[in-house]
Amino acid sequence: MAKYLDVHPENPQQRTISQVADSIRAGALVVYPTDSCFALGCQLGSRDGIDRIRAIRDLDDRHHFTLVCQNFAQLGQFVHIDKDVFRAIKASTPGSYTFILPATREVPRKLLHPKKKTVGVRIPDHVVAQALLAELGEPLLSSTLLLPDEEEPMTQGWEIKERLDHAVDAVIDSGDCGTEPTTVIDFSSGEAEIVRKGAGDTSRFE
Repeated sequence: MAKYLDVHPENPQQRTISQVADSIRAGALVVYPTDSCFALGCQLGSRDGIDRIRAIRDLDDRHHFTLVCQNFAQLGQFVHIDKDVFRAIKASTPGSYTFILPATREVPRKLLHPKKKTVGVRIPDHVVAQALLAELGEPLLSSTLLLPDEEEPMTQGWEIKERLDHAVDAVIDSGDCGTEPTTVIDFSSGEAEIVRKGAGDTSRFE
């Protein structure tokens, strides 16, 4: 059964955040809030976590997983960014954007797009997500919590706990975080390509 953890949206309890980070390091798959929907998250190198996310969401091997990073310095360890792209991404973070970029050798091969060798990265503008990332000290391997055959993500932590009780290890709830996923911008060719319009403003990339 999944643990249900109710945390304060502006002052998340440090003890709870530390417990969640420890469980992630031990291989747990968690549901956590972001600035655009709840997300599934596990440790970067967790093969079991990746397989569980694929099973929950019914994903194929072409799906771009996202590395959710605490800050720009951390993001830069995992993707290649040239100067022009750097400026565009820097101006949009933290925020509700996912950027697809060529991956560095720090990214496990299993996470890469099989042909493009790219990965998604983002820096969330959410207090609880940032607290968890700070405690963890590394990116969270993540995917939006959108179940197969459903048009919108679930917004209530208690409902997620009921639906995924035996599929995840913990649900962190700090209140409704919306149903609109991130805006996805593909920079893998050096030019901005809007893959999905979501919560982030696309005007600067058009």
